[in-house]
Amino acid sequence: MSVNSLSERIAHEITKRIHGGELAPDAHLSTQKLADSFRVSRSPVREALQLLAEKGVLEQRANKGFFVKQGAEVPTSSIDLADHSDAPTSYFRFAEDWLRTQIPSEVTEQFLRDRYELTKAQVLDLLTRAANEGWVERKDGYGWRLIAVAKTPEALEQIYRFRSIIEPAALLEPGFKLDRAVVAEQRRVMEGLLDGNIERLSADRLLFSGVHFHEEIARMSGNPFFLQALVRANRLRRLIDYRTVVDRERFYVQARDQLQMLDFLERGENLECSYFLKQHLREAIVRKTLVHEEIAKKSG
Repeated sequence: MSVNSLSERIAHEITKRIHGGELAPDAHLSTQKLADSFRVSRSPVREALQLLAEKGVLEQRANKGFFVKQGAEVPTSSIDLADHSDAPTSYFRFAEDWLRTQIPSEVTEQFLRDRYELTKAQVLDLLTRAANEGWVERKDGYGWRLIAVAKTPEALEQIYRFRSIIEPAALLEPGFKLDRAVVAEQRRVMEGLLDGNIERLSADRLLFSGVHFHEEIARMSGNPFFLQALVRANRLRRLIDYRTVVDRERFYVQARDQLQMLDFLERGENLECSYFLKQHLREAIVRKTLVHEEIAKKSG
């Protein structure tokens, strides 16, 4: 994927974060934080920010950087709030084929072009996204290798059991420091979800909201190893999670639980929050396992 198309995709993502309430008016956009979030270098992020500034979505302030413009009209043509995912249909077909072992573990770009009727650029975009999410890697020689990550309900359960150990523990780290700006941002996002965004945002955006919440909490632990482990686990479960994100009802439970966690943290009740988070993750895996078992029966 060229730098220009990558910059455009990043700009598209930033506009959706603004529209979804994740980035409030006058919020400062850190180039480095965005680069870390998208797992890219700072160069395409800077291009994306400049593009949005030219469109009037962002304001560039001398020696201070980019800020969300007050009262900015986010171009609706670049934002899809319908009941669709941010990823193209071909991506989900590719993911589902791999989950069902209907394609080999090693593929070429030409194979994918033929199977999904895509252009060379579209295939490269497809593979780049899958590689960023941790289930595809380029071979040393020719072609691409699909990685056997969380493809089964059992593997998903193992990931959640791992998370139920490290995430509650992160809240009890001696270096934990509450970031009130992050708490305020997450509270705004969760309240926005309950106020209608659960029905309006794409399935992919809803999945991102939960992932981002948990990673931001882990970041406050002050121990980078907790965050690194969680990011890796989230990347591995992303593939199989695509099958369940369309169940919007669970996001109401998730948003209410996350608001409860923020209440605990603001009161300094980290121990109570740790216990509540552990229960939240245990209940989540029960729901997800049932869904995946039902899907497996239907596809079998």
